[in-house]
Amino acid sequence: MGQIINGYQYAEAAGERIVGLLDGETRVSKKSGDTELDGVEGHVEFDDVHFAYRDEEGEAEETVLKGIDFEANPGDYVGLVGPTGAGKSTTMKLLLRFYDPDSGTIRLDGHDIADVDLRSLREHVGYVSQEPYLFYGTVAENIAYGVPDYDEAAMHDAAETAGAHEFVADLEDGYDTMVGERGVKLSGGQRQRIALARTILRDPDVLVLDEATSHVDNETEAVIQNSLDALTEDRTVFAIAHRLSTVRDADQILVMDDGEIVERGDHEQLIDGDGLYANLWRVQVGEMDALPDEFVQRSLEAQ
Repeated sequence: MGQIINGYQYAEAAGERIVGLLDGETRVSKKSGDTELDGVEGHVEFDDVHFAYRDEEGEAEETVLKGIDFEANPGDYVGLVGPTGAGKSTTMKLLLRFYDPDSGTIRLDGHDIADVDLRSLREHVGYVSQEPYLFYGTVAENIAYGVPDYDEAAMHDAAETAGAHEFVADLEDGYDTMVGERGVKLSGGQRQRIALARTILRDPDVLVLDEATSHVDNETEAVIQNSLDALTEDRTVFAIAHRLSTVRDADQILVMDDGEIVERGDHEQLIDGDGLYANLWRVQVGEMDALPDEFVQRSLEAQ
């Protein structure tokens, strides 16, 4: 009887959380448009985008994006770099429509994403965060999450590409191993590779990597970076990077500071420009002890 009561109380609490989520106001002004994406090439445009987060009363707080304007061609590898609080992650969250801009337009293959069916948009835009979320379930269920008609061989191929197959095969029950709530039975690097396998299986046309190797050791980073190299082929990729070495070979690097794009170009152009990117690079390769004071102060204020 005690177990039944405990189970009921647990289910009741879980139900209340679910109802709370369902009753909550959406963060986007129009939940879903009518346009269904098909044959996506991956041409992305941000046109004079401004954005401010809002408080609980819906009032705008400090503007965090100020006139973001750039274009990525199909198949481009675009790096986003800059100090903490520069607006890099927020920019990509707008592409995924976690939020809508206050002004300006974001387009995918010429379509205003506000007019695109939200499910269709997110089927074509993949996202790998620095802190991937795993659900209570098996390794296989976590990799195949969101892909209802997956093929088992394709799932194994995705895990192989992500550098996950070897450690999964060594688990007690292989792909049927329970990972625990939030993947607590796995290391940070293992969780990240499971998340990468999930994204590879979905095969998105546009991929956002939000500091995907920021919380792992150097050896694990090397394994994950090899996986990312395979994942970035034949699709448009946006990589938010703390370690500039991960975007050194990008087709285009957008350097952000205080909500604006302050520099753009490839690695060599930005080094020659002797601006913020060049300073960040010198710090990371040991040629400079620290960023100039004004950049450090802005990063501290943004935290």
